[in-house]
Amino acid sequence: MVDDDLWALIEPLLPPWPEKSPGPRPVPDRLCLQGILYVLYNDIAWQLLPLELGFGSGQTCWRRPDRWQQAGVFDQLHRILLAELNAAGELDWSRACVDGSTSARKKGGADTGPSPVNRRKTGSKHHLICDGRGTPLKVITTAANVNDVTQTLALVDGIPPVAGRPRRRPDSLLGDKGYDSNPARRKLRKRRILPVISRKGAPNIKGLGKLRYVVEQTLALLHQFKRLAVRWERRTELHDTFVSLACSLICWRRLKKARP
Repeated sequence: MVDDDLWALIEPLLPPWPEKSPGPRPVPDRLCLQGILYVLYNDIAWQLLPLELGFGSGQTCWRRPDRWQQAGVFDQLHRILLAELNAAGELDWSRACVDGSTSARKKGGADTGPSPVNRRKTGSKHHLICDGRGTPLKVITTAANVNDVTQTLALVDGIPPVAGRPRRRPDSLLGDKGYDSNPARRKLRKRRILPVISRKGAPNIKGLGKLRYVVEQTLALLHQFKRLAVRWERRTELHDTFVSLACSLICWRRLKKARP
């Protein structure tokens, strides 16, 4: 269920319906959002969304994310929640962590490829950057066979501007050996970010694992939303709408814990 405080943040972001639109009166946005959340959590086919829940038909709920994606609703929501977390002192900008995790793919479509860790089955990969406490800052979806290191700078540059902070980049970036790249290190330093990245063929940096565990934890939280663990959407932008919604929900939970 969408609680009142969260709905108060989401409702102003939704595109309004025309006052005189043809056809029957549309299902209220709040009910559709609850239907979308039901699918996000349970990963059922849209047509199997139970009508007795009162969220409208699966077809109705399926159309709504496409409309909201075009308006950038959940990207805006994510930025608002990051700003509130930042104002509450809950974001750790001293470091950021990067990692990637693959998800299975049920249908063909953009940004899919053979997974190197799942017997070359077709899949996608979520590349994540989070702050030092594990709050998701940016997720990029690629094919499963895309190397992590290729997304390092895109993740850093993709961190949204957060209100109340003079810059949107962390002081340091922590990564495992999959991010070992001297050109990437040089470009990070040009951005005034200290790269703390293990080198291939050398022992891991002492204590790095204890600092990086938060990114693995957040990837696990993302994939607890079963719709993200198994990708059904052919269009990457529609799948990323679910990713933004999931990131927003993780931020919302952390904000509620931080509030007195």
